[in-house]
Amino acid sequence: MQRIAIYKKSENPKQTYVPFLCYNNINCKLKGFTLLAKNKVKTTKSRIRLIPILGILAAGYAGWYYIGTMNGVIGAMVVFLILMLIFKIWLNTRGSARLRKAGMKEIDKMTGEEFEEYLGHLFKKRGYHVSYTKTSGDYGADLILEDRDDIIAVQAKRYSGNVGVKAVQEIIGALKMYEATQGWVVTNSYFTKQAEKLAESNEVYLIDREELIDMILKKR
Repeated sequence: MQRIAIYKKSENPKQTYVPFLCYNNINCKLKGFTLLAKNKVKTTKSRIRLIPILGILAAGYAGWYYIGTMNGVIGAMVVFLILMLIFKIWLNTRGSARLRKAGMKEIDKMTGEEFEEYLGHLFKKRGYHVSYTKTSGDYGADLILEDRDDIIAVQAKRYSGNVGVKAVQEIIGALKMYEATQGWVVTNSYFTKQAEKLAESNEVYLIDREELIDMILKKR
């Protein structure tokens, strides 16, 4: 699922921009981005949904133009739908291969602590200094990432279902405790709409399954 990076100016003088809806870039510190309206994202998604409909209509028109009968129109539409189905199957197959390459099956079988350690190694490869919080009394953060610009509190959620608002609430609470400049929640799964809404309003960066796969593949 392709997403859009949306940034807004930070009140922290040390940070020019922070993630508002920070999608498709794990660093979260790119400069020069400006805030994009949410309705612009929705408009883009609506346009994407219209593409198959427009394709069917175009196929029907082509059938009428070249054959000149209703059978030609219907036949062209059927051929277009078959090609769409083949393309969708190809995408799913490609996605499965991507999952295997990223080792997601192994990640899905990890315990919570193993997932935290795995993320720690992954972030170290990306140049962060990584420290682990205590298993008990972690105050909502499992990992603390540091570089020259930021202190990032990370909540790791190895889930089989969707991650809800509790994880976002926990990382919000961890920001002051660890004097962090950013809060991230990372999962091998996906987030509920409520969690995404709460994260958006509190500038928390959510990394779901798709973005985690991207992170893993980029480091191989």
